[in-house]
Amino acid sequence: MKTHPLKSLTLQEATDLQFKIIDCIMEEFTGYEILNRGDLGVRQPGNIPLTTSKVEKVIANIFNAESAMLLRGSGTNAIRQTLALLCLKNKTILVHDAPIYPTTEHSLNMINANIIYADFNDVEEVKERILHNPEITSAIVQLTRQKLFDSYDSKSIIEAIKNAKSDIKIITDDNYAVFKTKEIGVEMGADISAFSTFKLLGPEGIGCIVGNKVIISEIKKMNYSGGSQVQGHEALDVLNGFVYAPVSLAIQAKTIDEVNEYINTTGIKGVKECYIANAQSKVLIIKLDNDNALDVLIEAEKLGALPHPVGAESKYEFVPLFYRASGTFRKADPNAINNLIRINPNRAGSKTIIRILKEAISNA
Repeated sequence: MKTHPLKSLTLQEATDLQFKIIDCIMEEFTGYEILNRGDLGVRQPGNIPLTTSKVEKVIANIFNAESAMLLRGSGTNAIRQTLALLCLKNKTILVHDAPIYPTTEHSLNMINANIIYADFNDVEEVKERILHNPEITSAIVQLTRQKLFDSYDSKSIIEAIKNAKSDIKIITDDNYAVFKTKEIGVEMGADISAFSTFKLLGPEGIGCIVGNKVIISEIKKMNYSGGSQVQGHEALDVLNGFVYAPVSLAIQAKTIDEVNEYINTTGIKGVKECYIANAQSKVLIIKLDNDNALDVLIEAEKLGALPHPVGAESKYEFVPLFYRASGTFRKADPNAINNLIRINPNRAGSKTIIRILKEAISNA
């Protein structure tokens, strides 16, 4: 089966990125500031904790962007607030013709968006859809895959949208792509990148937007109250996660490659097929010989595998995840619940993944 997973950073590239992050931190913080837990409450001028403001400057520099903002409500609220602002006057938005990620779908429904669909796997269709729908003023591009066979290149799609109508504001959903791929959306030409820091070994419930300073300034005005502000110690925890995420995720990608190669060369009894896909995080998709996926998952949990994600690659998820196929994949293939499982190694090695898979299938 042919899939088109995103290309992961190599271990060396991830190491270089870690060093860049450290340099960006040291440009804004003194040593004593790093060795504390940050300030609390809003400070003037700026009406924001000083530590949080500094962390946001660091984040903007990491991604070569104009501005950045941390906000409550994780990646979901980062996307939701950006969509709400961009669709304040005109609610017509371009999206990929695929099952929309559930939380994004709820956000679009909340703002009563007028959705125009285009197949992002076909650049010419994207251009044509914009040409015939001049009312489109914004677009959302999800960097990871929404359908199993998605093959589009996000940078090409962003360029096509901007070339077709330069004033369309593009927001990218960068969840499961940040620190895994060479560029995030704003580095590809999008106006705003939005993602969850919880998926990057950070604290619970903190989202991040990076990009256009005018747009971010307006979103900051929407979060004026102290209760909406991300406090200094939370912002420092975000940075702490950023430091360790790239190398950790590169090792994880390497493990995925090793397991995939083993299954497709040596084989495992009970496994019909194995391939790598972004669903939504980069994972192994295992197609079983029998429709016993749910039984295999029960047995895997008994052997120590995670039965469900917490934040999908959060700091709590160090043992491997053995889980059902994602909701968007199940919509595309109704039988996926019965014969597909996805495996995310998290911090585990290839030998552990292979052992658990063999034993779980045997026990089932």
